[in-house]
Amino acid sequence: MDDHKPIDTPDGPAVETPGTGARRYDAPPTDRPITEAEAAKAAGLAHNEHLKIASGYLRGGLADGLLKHATGAISEDDGQLVKFHGMYMQDDRDIRAERTKKKLEKAFSFMIRLRIAGGVVTPKQWLALDEIATTYANGTLRATTRQTFQYHGVIKSNLKRTMAAIDAVLLDTIAACGDVNRNVMAATNPAQAGAHKAAYQLAKDISDSLLPKTNAWREIWLDGERVVGGEEEFEPVYGKTYLPRKFKTVVAVPPSNEVDIFAHDLGFIAILDKKNRVTGWNVTVGGGMGMTHGEPDTFPRTADVMGFCKPEDALKVAEAVMTVQRDWGNRKNRKNARLKYTIERFGVDAFRTEVETRIGKKLGEPKPYRFDGNGDRYGWVEGDDGRHHLTLYVPSGRIKDVEGGPQFLTGLRRIAQVHEGDFRLTGNQNVIIANVPSEKRAAIEALVDEHAMTKGAGALRRNSMACVALPTCGLALAESERYLPDLLSELEESLASHGLQDDEITIRSTGCPNGCARPFISEIGLVGRGPERYHLYLGAAFDGSRLSKLYREDVTAGEIRTVLDPLFAAYARDRQAGERFGDFVIRAGFVAKTTNGPDFHERTGPLKSA
Repeated sequence: MDDHKPIDTPDGPAVETPGTGARRYDAPPTDRPITEAEAAKAAGLAHNEHLKIASGYLRGGLADGLLKHATGAISEDDGQLVKFHGMYMQDDRDIRAERTKKKLEKAFSFMIRLRIAGGVVTPKQWLALDEIATTYANGTLRATTRQTFQYHGVIKSNLKRTMAAIDAVLLDTIAACGDVNRNVMAATNPAQAGAHKAAYQLAKDISDSLLPKTNAWREIWLDGERVVGGEEEFEPVYGKTYLPRKFKTVVAVPPSNEVDIFAHDLGFIAILDKKNRVTGWNVTVGGGMGMTHGEPDTFPRTADVMGFCKPEDALKVAEAVMTVQRDWGNRKNRKNARLKYTIERFGVDAFRTEVETRIGKKLGEPKPYRFDGNGDRYGWVEGDDGRHHLTLYVPSGRIKDVEGGPQFLTGLRRIAQVHEGDFRLTGNQNVIIANVPSEKRAAIEALVDEHAMTKGAGALRRNSMACVALPTCGLALAESERYLPDLLSELEESLASHGLQDDEITIRSTGCPNGCARPFISEIGLVGRGPERYHLYLGAAFDGSRLSKLYREDVTAGEIRTVLDPLFAAYARDRQAGERFGDFVIRAGFVAKTTNGPDFHERTGPLKSA
């Protein structure tokens, strides 16, 4: 019996070991048997493909690299592999030039990202994460746009200590980065307790099911024993090559789209009955934000609603969608390797047919649903189970103590010491103190007030997000987190001058076009082009269902208010009842409507200046 079966891929001949996802690639014969990595290279696959094959299931030279104390860095190849373990090697770019002048090595450190399905942590875990931040990192916790935490500034000699401390509270960083299914997001809307429970459980089940099974993480970071003898280790879902690129999954509960479901590879939209019980899930595929400046064959894309599945089939659907992408995704060009490009090449109908083949049944037609926005509900909310939930506005998700301002780090630490419920991170980088009994609400409120933590902010600020960017992100072309607060102050003045200070408008900033803060589905999007220079995008839908369009190229930081002020004036003067800013700029002819990914770069339509 043949041990391998062909795979119909767009990128050349390949064969797969049944049940493993592992591939052999055709290559010219040699005088000796070639390795799988050599075969992958000969087939013209991206460097990361043969790097993964040769890594020994994500081990590479990481263990040896940690022992090289003469440098704070690891090798370039190990820098790619360590992403699968939940971290990126970075350096402080603020002092890079100075250190180069002194002939010193860059100030290398590591960003460590946790895997926390649905963004839920216990008070005990919160206290442990706080201690790690102040002991091994830069003294702050950073809530990300994917409902998890990341640390910055962890030096190589502290990596294993940090990982051990994370493991001690039953958390980990496995698959928080890399070519795998990453942290699974889930709706946090506290008013729908039953629906949230179902969404969270699905997110956790998907996260557990699609987690890499290699023992490399425990071996390298916790000195776990390596399995020797017996059968060769293998990845039952991923195989040796894992996925072509990162894969992001979310679970949403209407009417709130705070997880930005259309921006992700795979999504599940809860279909609710009149009692807010989940009767099934609409399945979305093919969303993604990243692109490359000047390369029109790369683009953001909003997901398609592919079909409907019953609750008992959701996990099978998730695995099938991911394995089709595993087998059909582009492994030659990483810039076109996300699921959104696979959907563009094959079409959603062909993709759906393959998913149905793998799950052994047909998907239903999508059910009606409605989203009313993609922001958070701030302040206190009582759930339909009688428990209370407090959403705090955390600027750019940076949990720290600000001199003369909010004391988020200390305040949330003190709350964690007395809180009996849990904490939830939102997809908008905010924190929910969740499941507070009625009799404990006053005590929590007093601690929030004592530490000047914010239960809200101005309308524009409440709907803002920023990526980290400089000084640590190696991809950043411009400032984002450090710049956005000043810009928001300027724009708040402009909006107030036109009587728009209470209008909800989404605004997001990133230091590069990878789109970590999802700027291409915000009504105002700023994407870094260079020092103090940004592309300005307008026209996305308020509920996150439509992409924006480029309005102005290379706007300097000092020009942004000047460019936007006439648009605000026109919006205040000419908008229709209930019309959102993103809809107005399209109707008024300032930008053309983006219908989907390939249309994103087309600057067509009755464009005009304000």
